[in-house]
Amino acid sequence: MPAAALALACGPSSPPLVNPVGGDYAAAAPAPSSPADFTFDSLDGRPMSAEATRGKPTVLAFVTTGNLASQAQVDFLVAMARNDGDRINYAAVAIEDRDSRELVELYKKALSIPFPVAMADPQTLAGGGAFGDVRGVPVTVILDRRGRVVWRADGRLAKSDELRAALRGL
Repeated sequence: MPAAALALACGPSSPPLVNPVGGDYAAAAPAPSSPADFTFDSLDGRPMSAEATRGKPTVLAFVTTGNLASQAQVDFLVAMARNDGDRINYAAVAIEDRDSRELVELYKKALSIPFPVAMADPQTLAGGGAFGDVRGVPVTVILDRRGRVVWRADGRLAKSDELRAALRGL
C-alpha cells in the first residue's frame, strides 16, 4: 500500500460524506436525467470531455498536487485502472491554475498515472461548472454510460471497495 494511502487509512475515521445525486447534494450537482457537459484541457492530448467518456462508466477525481488525500485518491484509481481500465474510464482533474501546469505534469509522472490528467477550466476553479463546487478536494464523481452523475464523494478519500460498489451495475 502506498505510504500516503497507509497514513490516511490509519488516521481517525469519520462518518461517510457521500451524497448520491438525488440526495441532499442534488441542488449543486447535475440532475441524474441530464448528462454533465464538460471539457477539460488534457495534459497529453487525450480528450477529457463529456463526449469522450460516454459509453463507459467514468470515474473523475478532482485533486490538487499539495493535498495528501488527493494523492491517495489517485493511487487508488491507478490501481483500479490496472484491473478494469478497458471497461471504465478514469481521469483526474487538477484544481490548479494554469501557471501550475508543469507541476501537475510532474505530479502525473511521479504517481505513474496511466489515465488522462487535465487542468480544470476557470469556471470549475471558481466553484462552478458541470460538477458544482469541487474545490474541497478530493472530490470523486462517477458518471454512468450516458454521462450522468450517479455518485459523488466530497472532501474525503473514496476507497476502492466503495468505488467498485458504486460502479456495480453501470
